[in-house]
Amino acid sequence: MAGGQVTLFLCGDVMLGRGVDQILAHPADPALREGWVRDAREYVALAEAVSGPVPAPVPPRWPWGQALRLLDEAAPDVRIVNLETSVTRCDTFAPGKEIHYRMHPDNLPALTVARPDVCVLANNHVLDFGRPGLLETLDALHGAGLRTAGAGRDDDAAFAPAVCPLPGGTRVLVFALGMASSGIPPGWAATADRAGVAHVPEPTPEAAAATLRRVRRARRPGDLVVVSVHWGSNWGYRVPRDQIRFARLLVDGGVDLVHGHSSHHPRPVEVYRDRLVLYGCGDFVDDYEGISGYEEYRDELRPAWFPTLEANTGRLLRLRVETLRARRMRLERAGGADRAWLRATLGRISRGLVLTQEPGGALRAVPAATAPGGGHLA
Repeated sequence: MAGGQVTLFLCGDVMLGRGVDQILAHPADPALREGWVRDAREYVALAEAVSGPVPAPVPPRWPWGQALRLLDEAAPDVRIVNLETSVTRCDTFAPGKEIHYRMHPDNLPALTVARPDVCVLANNHVLDFGRPGLLETLDALHGAGLRTAGAGRDDDAAFAPAVCPLPGGTRVLVFALGMASSGIPPGWAATADRAGVAHVPEPTPEAAAATLRRVRRARRPGDLVVVSVHWGSNWGYRVPRDQIRFARLLVDGGVDLVHGHSSHHPRPVEVYRDRLVLYGCGDFVDDYEGISGYEEYRDELRPAWFPTLEANTGRLLRLRVETLRARRMRLERAGGADRAWLRATLGRISRGLVLTQEPGGALRAVPAATAPGGGHLA
């Protein structure tokens, strides 16, 4: 924190399970229950088929690759990731789901190496191995000194914010919600006597009001508030009207930033009332390399989002976006053509900001009262 400004690092899904887990030093049982893939090592083979050999075992830094240097250079005050995997030895696959993500607890250094301040758990994979798997996940993360939001041993814990204190008394509060549209089963919801996720069935005005009541109870003067939401489908740029309304109601009620995720590629960015809304951050770390079918969305490109907020107001001052690319199950700096593609795409689908390119290759966005684009927002 410097000069009355707070810089955050935000990204979408960090999935260190399945194929990623298999190349680390302590892989879990590779058995899967998927329709076409029954062994997690097949995802490693898919990546190798398009990018070349992947060494194994790899050190904990490997999946993050050059993202770690970018993080060190940017020196964000708070790092927030959506951890989309269970961390467990449990072998009981959640029924009724085809896809299950699990990383072995002994591979946790592959997460802590990125030094996340908050791991968001309100997503559709944290209970892939049932409530025993969730409880082991919570124990593993908390035992490593990591804050979590969006899942807990009861609903109070699941809906409670992660609190990140900063110098000078400023705090960043991170609330996390998981919605049915992202594939979270309703039975995963935390209750007064049952562990689970902070589940919100639909992005209704009533759900926004309930979230704002929690914000008001926890907030102190000077706090910055982030609401992290796992919602929506995997593909496509158009944002449903109810999600837009929900995000704007949160901002109207005092939330400083809405951190959306679930889509495998970036969705529109909006600056609304000088506050940043990321409707979908895109994936960050996973084992999807080599999976075909949606090439038009360029999901191999992995944005790292660095918004800088005014500390005393929460107003967005600027947004820096670093573009990485998945190759050999590792993040690398993207080339000029890739960065240009992402800049053009974000400029076309977003609203309320002007995008330029920094000399070093990062995208730089500043709020604008009126800006072209926004065709995918109602």
